[in-house]
Amino acid sequence: MIEILSRTELGRAKEAGALVANILHTLKGRTTVGTNLLDIDRWAKSMILEAGAVSCYVDYAPSFGRGPFGHYICTGVNDAVLHGLPTDYKLADGDLLTLDLAVLKDGIAADSAISFIVGESKPAESVAMIEATERALRAGIEAARPGARIGDLSYAIGSVLSEAGYPVNTEFGGHGIGSTMHQEPHVPNMGRPGRGYKLRPGLLLALEPWVMADTAQLVTDADGWTLRSATGCRTAHSEHTIAITNDGAEILTLPTLVS
Repeated sequence: MIEILSRTELGRAKEAGALVANILHTLKGRTTVGTNLLDIDRWAKSMILEAGAVSCYVDYAPSFGRGPFGHYICTGVNDAVLHGLPTDYKLADGDLLTLDLAVLKDGIAADSAISFIVGESKPAESVAMIEATERALRAGIEAARPGARIGDLSYAIGSVLSEAGYPVNTEFGGHGIGSTMHQEPHVPNMGRPGRGYKLRPGLLLALEPWVMADTAQLVTDADGWTLRSATGCRTAHSEHTIAITNDGAEILTLPTLVS
């Protein structure tokens, strides 16, 4: 299913996007050495419910997971890049943490992810990997405009990741979003320009470049959800929900809170 949102629905999408971004911004600010992943999940739950929103994750039970997910946020540490199930783990100095959050607010979903390093230790290779996913995300957003094809976005994202020296996995990537979290079209993180669905105003997309330092192969954790790098290398993930407008792309998941 591919949805094209009305002007009223786009207004609700902006509210959902701001909520997701503000929650992630707050969680990042609260997260320090010693923070437990289950505390992050509890904080996310509290903020989602306070806002009158609904988690897209708690009851989520797709074919690739051992559902339902049962938590309010994905927390990936170091080699865990996607669908990280929160566990009783206390973060250490230098850990690379990815937070991925999706909520439904007034019938419209928004989805975003950030990666950052906890504490004072900032391994240069980890910083570079995070920055590469952020550059790739910007490139994908810049390529998103009416008349462009999904392949144009995928090519822009993949070119940045490949030039930075990272293998690219195309099994999981970006996606359409709207009244539900995951919709068509699929937006792989590598592609050929001029191919795929043609973008139209009113379309929402969640673009999400993610990489693993030295492999494109994933393995599923014993929890049935968390996807890790097959070699145990570190990983990073950046994501925004955008709306296609007559003038290009509008990022909906930017925080409105002041640091």
